[in-house]
Amino acid sequence: MIRAAGERLVLRDWNVGDLPMYREWLNPGHAWLETDAPYYPQFTPDEADEHVATFLENLQVPVDVPTRLVIARTGEEKLIGSVSRYWISAETHWMAIGIAIFDPEEWGSGVGFEAMSLWISFLFDAMPELARLDLQTWSGNVGMIKLAQKLGFSEEAKYRKARIVNAKYYDAIGFGVLREEWVG
Repeated sequence: MIRAAGERLVLRDWNVGDLPMYREWLNPGHAWLETDAPYYPQFTPDEADEHVATFLENLQVPVDVPTRLVIARTGEEKLIGSVSRYWISAETHWMAIGIAIFDPEEWGSGVGFEAMSLWISFLFDAMPELARLDLQTWSGNVGMIKLAQKLGFSEEAKYRKARIVNAKYYDAIGFGVLREEWVG
């Protein structure tokens, strides 16, 4: 099921056919893993298999507003990335969002901006209680910082020397946008 459609992209539900490619992208050595929270340990092969198995189980549970959607080119099924969401505080309607573009050939092409714009609009439309959305990253992820700024998010937090990547300290950075600020 397509949840949101743009000019070049769709955000759609995951299906079983996506899982082998997703599992492949979880293997070490892919460039996206160098920017997507590289301060956390990567999956071992057994952990990746378990993660995908759990993911498959969760696909069987219908939800009104999914926590993750596939990013695909319009008219194509191929998984090129995913968008995600999680609660920081459900009690205060405060949610964080994320994105992963797996194939580096897609980086810098505007795919991230279009996908996140679709995702943000979808979430604000589907969840009228949402007051704000956050996007959290680290100072070494220049692409995500530029994306947050281009989307109109405000830098709201900086935790100095909070992340270690390749034995070097980086800042953790938090961006936010309020419902009334989002122009989509």
